[in-house]
Amino acid sequence: METQKVQKNQCDMKTDLNLLLECLKYQMDCPASQKEALITIYSICQQNSEASEYFREIGGLMFINDLAKSSVHRIVKEAALFTLGIIIESNVYCQQTLCTSALFEDLILFLINKDSGVNLKRMSVYVILVLVSNNKSGQTYVRDTGCIGLLLQLFRTTLSISEMNLSDENTNQCYQLWSSVCSTLCACVNNPQNEDNQNICCSVFPYAKEWLESCTEPEIVRPICSFVGLTVANNSYVQKYFVSVGGLDTLAQVLIKLMHDSCMSHSSTKLAVVVTKTLDACIANDSAMGVVLTKYHTVSELLKLLSNDTLDTGEKISIILTIGHCTEVCAEQLSLKINDNSLNVNNAEELEVQVRKRSLQDYWKKAKEILHRINLIEKEHDE
Repeated sequence: METQKVQKNQCDMKTDLNLLLECLKYQMDCPASQKEALITIYSICQQNSEASEYFREIGGLMFINDLAKSSVHRIVKEAALFTLGIIIESNVYCQQTLCTSALFEDLILFLINKDSGVNLKRMSVYVILVLVSNNKSGQTYVRDTGCIGLLLQLFRTTLSISEMNLSDENTNQCYQLWSSVCSTLCACVNNPQNEDNQNICCSVFPYAKEWLESCTEPEIVRPICSFVGLTVANNSYVQKYFVSVGGLDTLAQVLIKLMHDSCMSHSSTKLAVVVTKTLDACIANDSAMGVVLTKYHTVSELLKLLSNDTLDTGEKISIILTIGHCTEVCAEQLSLKINDNSLNVNNAEELEVQVRKRSLQDYWKKAKEILHRINLIEKEHDE
């Protein structure tokens, strides 16, 4: 009985998609009807790999691709691009079919066309996002066609720091486009990691730094931290460049501000964890760069954050790892100074070393206490 029901649903789905494709073909002079048909198609194909694959087999995917380029109606272009994105996202074969330099070049034209509205640009960016996500070929095409350069330009110019009023409809639309660009840039550099794209994307770090200096709203900090964290990940060249433009200093300053705000705001506490993870990504491969953070007493701030009872286990572990990377070089230097008997130091220097050593030991003692507490909580939960 259940098998018959599944078969009937599959048959109905195929019938519906065939009828909707015919509707698209014969309603070329009626953009409203085409838009409705496209909405129905993506509602069927959304998170439905089988439906998306069937639609590709009957020629629907390529028809919508052509429709997005040929239609003179903006509402049809927008709906066609969004439908393409939904289908690509739900089926890897559809992604492979459309992942061509030709499509990236078409999307570039949408983005540079002065007549393209903000929403059409956002739909174009969405298609780029699903083409590059988990797809090395897409990451290569986005670079080779120059599309990544255009995305970086949008990152720099779409939003104005001085006009950040998201309650304003026009500003909010621009923000949605900018946020989509950030997500797409993240996909360009990550999963799989793409060093070539990381090396290109780091060119906008000075702009990211300027944003963080001017605004600590979650709507800005979260996308930028995601972008920075993935762009610097496992790439020493990019990490050093971020430090050289003052990015690490800025993150440390943002953390201090958020820690001050966290006394009154739960959202600031959560945002401080996001910043902490980004800090860690910047120094994880070369903790010597973490020396920059000493003047901001970052470890002390992280220990305060670690003691916050509202954080979950994963967040606390992230903070502990960051503390470890922040103190790693300092611990090595102290060990060398204390164990090297041939080192001639005066009493003042020796005292300073001992004080720093005790301070470091205190940090780790607190961290271990928190970790022990986390383990107990996990055991209680398992029981």
